[in-house]
Amino acid sequence: MAILTVNHVYHTYFSQEVATEALHDIHFSVEPGEFVSILGASGCGKSTLLSIIAGLLEPTAGDVIIKNHDQSTSIGYMLQQDYLFPWKTIEENVTLGLKLLKYHDLHAKDIAKELLQAVGLPNIEKKFPRQLSGGMRQRAALARTLAVDPKILLLDEPFSALDYKAKLKLEDLVCAMLKSYEKTAILVTHDIGEAIAMSDRIILMSAKPGAIHKIFDVPRELAALTPFEARTHPSYGAFFQSVWKELESLEHSTSS
Repeated sequence: MAILTVNHVYHTYFSQEVATEALHDIHFSVEPGEFVSILGASGCGKSTLLSIIAGLLEPTAGDVIIKNHDQSTSIGYMLQQDYLFPWKTIEENVTLGLKLLKYHDLHAKDIAKELLQAVGLPNIEKKFPRQLSGGMRQRAALARTLAVDPKILLLDEPFSALDYKAKLKLEDLVCAMLKSYEKTAILVTHDIGEAIAMSDRIILMSAKPGAIHKIFDVPRELAALTPFEARTHPSYGAFFQSVWKELESLEHSTSS
């Protein structure tokens, strides 16, 4: 049974001069524990769709259904930037959501310590964001996102600002954490390799307006591996080419 259903969602941006349709009849569902990537070129409405799923933006038509859960409390959001408050310690940043939920201070600190340990950042609770590297800050942001125990994680290109080595390490860490904590995830990306390495399914979107062009099932032998292992598997290259060709066909049809 699907944990999340995007139910025939449309979205139009209105200005005084023109109405621009950003999303057209987006419909798909996500199973519990599944990792789904939304792939497409810039301007195809990926981030708009993620904002609608998060409840930050109302669709013009359609709706988002989260089974047995409230949209506002069931979703965690991880962005390109970590958005850690620079004047707060890492512990204070990680426990911010817990304090808003009225967790006891000692309990919140215990959760923060456990999660920071899990993401490979032990004994840094009293440090400030400026004292951490970009990769470490994103790890702290992941701990903050998981602290409030969301059922679904939305990942909006969270690795794009990192160098390649840090990106690969964080991909593996995120996937391991999501499996360990039994979370469902939706990743927005323009990186084919990232989508293949991390996902169970890939939703390829066309642009103007944003619509679902094709949904790929990632081969089981790839989906069962860590992202780093998947990139070196013999079947990775052929599957990459099949997704690439579909993306190329979309770009050619748009430019013609």
